Amino acid sequence: MERHQVAVYIGALAAGGLVGWVAPSAGPSLEHAINPVLAVLLYVTFLQVPAADLLRSLRAGRFLTATLVVNFVVVPLVVAAMFPFLPADQAVRLGMLLVLLAPCVDYVIVFSGLAGGSSQRLLAATPLLLLAQMILLPLFLFLFMGSDLAGIVEAGPFLEAFLILIVIPLALAWLTQAWAARRTAGQKVADAMGTTMVPLMAATLLTVVASQVPKLGDSLADMARVVPFYVLFLLVMAFAGLGVARFFRLDAPDGRAIVFTGATRNSLVVLPLALALPDTLAVAAVVVVTQTLVEVIGMVVYVRTVPRLLPAPSAHSRTGTAPRG
Repeated sequence: MERHQVAVYIGALAAGGLVGWVAPSAGPSLEHAINPVLAVLLYVTFLQVPAADLLRSLRAGRFLTATLVVNFVVVPLVVAAMFPFLPADQAVRLGMLLVLLAPCVDYVIVFSGLAGGSSQRLLAATPLLLLAQMILLPLFLFLFMGSDLAGIVEAGPFLEAFLILIVIPLALAWLTQAWAARRTAGQKVADAMGTTMVPLMAATLLTVVASQVPKLGDSLADMARVVPFYVLFLLVMAFAGLGVARFFRLDAPDGRAIVFTGATRNSLVVLPLALALPDTLAVAAVVVVTQTLVEVIGMVVYVRTVPRLLPAPSAHSRTGTAPRG
């Protein structure tokens, strides 16, 4: 599964679509399962990196600054350039802003790692990214759409997400690591949990898609209208992230991570925000899920192309020695 995980993820998306179509009545129950499944996925993700390494990564000042710049300066500028051309429907625009202005804190770590990016440093940055978007998202919505719609998005769901998706999984991961360091049984549990990463990611994607497919109904036209903008965003952010990485003079692994964090969005965490909107804005949730579908396919392309945009230096260039004839 590790070797073929991208195919597994695409299969999970297809399976989720099938489940949502065949058993639409299961949608509400699956919707409630999104956060628990995502929390377990993040627990296993945090478990892969020792606590000491996470704390050391927080001292990587240039990397963290680049992460904040690409997500909270560059991305809003890209979205501002796109905004006049977005569909005029307010609910569609709100859904697109919710998802495009919120950086990913979950599967970006997996896909960045597949491309040789610094997943460890992205892990360390996840609490900071979630806190920053909690504070800045209402401000961005106010700037783009005015006070009426900005006030709809409250801090409560973000605080809940921070507790369920960051604080609890991180604390449990650190406790498990401490147990593994002292007991053989703990090490066996940690090793066993480490093998569940791919199935958990697949389960998360399947759950999200299956829970939302029954809601599509007459929203296919809205989905079709937003897909080109999501594709354009991925294209632009590949090169924008590359520019930020070069500006901060980051090495190849850190630079790849910056490209991924700039391109991947927080659809799984902002989806509960979209689901909590009034009925008149219900289509926003479909717009958010559409971004997930486009992004996962985009990540398959990113995993293959980002290492070519930011190739690792050769052994000769690292040591400064010239090749011999």
